[in-house]
Amino acid sequence: MSAVINADEARTLLAASIAGQLPDKRGRFGPFGGRYVPETLVPAFDRLEQGIAEHLHTDDFQDEFQSELRTWVGRPTALTHAPRLSERWGAEVWLKREDLAHTGAHKINNAIGQALLAKRLGAKRIIAETGAGQHGVASAAACARVGLPCRVYMGAVDIERQAPNVDRMLRLGAEVFPVETGDRTLRAAIDEALREWVTDPAETYYLIGSAVGAHPYPYLVRELQAVIGTEARAQVIAQAGGLPDATFACVGGGSNAIGLFYPLLGDQDIQLIGVEAGGTGSGLGQNAATLATGTPGVLQGSYSIILQNQDGNVQETHSISAGLDYSGVGPEHAFLQAVGRVKYVAASDDEALAALEELCETEGILTALETAHAYAAARRWAAKNPGKRILIGNSGRGDKDMPTLTQYPVRTSNNAAA
Repeated sequence: MSAVINADEARTLLAASIAGQLPDKRGRFGPFGGRYVPETLVPAFDRLEQGIAEHLHTDDFQDEFQSELRTWVGRPTALTHAPRLSERWGAEVWLKREDLAHTGAHKINNAIGQALLAKRLGAKRIIAETGAGQHGVASAAACARVGLPCRVYMGAVDIERQAPNVDRMLRLGAEVFPVETGDRTLRAAIDEALREWVTDPAETYYLIGSAVGAHPYPYLVRELQAVIGTEARAQVIAQAGGLPDATFACVGGGSNAIGLFYPLLGDQDIQLIGVEAGGTGSGLGQNAATLATGTPGVLQGSYSIILQNQDGNVQETHSISAGLDYSGVGPEHAFLQAVGRVKYVAASDDEALAALEELCETEGILTALETAHAYAAARRWAAKNPGKRILIGNSGRGDKDMPTLTQYPVRTSNNAAA
């Protein structure tokens, strides 16, 4: 299957995307996406697709969903001007504050939306996967809200480095299942959740946490997360007086990025830049920069760009951030890169740490390590484009990363001066 899109096709497909016509009936964004699942799961996916068509955009469902976003999640989240960071960078920097949403990240938008949908589809229990733990926490909270039991699959490596979120999930009533197989991170957790779903596809609902996997999940997650970009677009016009010149978001599977980018696709003057985990180097296994270094292939039900060797074996990844070390990326991101609408770059572990500390020092915001990658890339861009307006998706707060951060000395200028 070719993933190459020529210039004429790119223009046509991008226009279709902006018009809301993608994915198509086969669940594809151009050549990417689709559904590659075991036969035993086909009825579950068919039910989900039918349920989305019947409920997602009805007034009744949207009234309930929007009410939960307002009164429980705490939306709209703030758009914050960053004056000291702006002075340092020589740019006008604005932050979309998903860290201020209930449970501390953008993940709750998708979790409560899918939990409400699962209830309407008659699910008796919910399973989920998590890497950094934020989707696990959001799923646990959403399941408590709607009254459904929840089991969260989490890689053993991530359980160790995201201990605060594990405790939060347990306190919210979820069962946390440690995954000891494979790379023991997010990819392994997704594999285990899929195995569980195969055993009981009728009464179990799989609440996937990112814009990945087989159709219709990339579409569903995008629709639930698009509230980020819809709010941000209106807020930046109202508060800054116009649209940004560039918008940045970190990308692992890609849910916060697609949520921010999708409502801005039609604003052609805005540069959209997704930032992946550059890790410690450019070699296989040293990073999670899928779109920068990967090749087309099928991973966990979807045709996208993935990290694989010459024999087609999916490779393990590395990132200081537990939420970005995924071997693939959502198919819509692969599409947006192929048609040239979004540029994808990488930021290293060291750059992310430095960006996190700079944000703490200048604005009093402890962001997540995932999000810090977006700040690192935005700072590089600002240095080459002085005086521009920048919007950064601050996808989550960094409390969960303290077990990792305490392994590194504090390097802010104030600390150095002391």
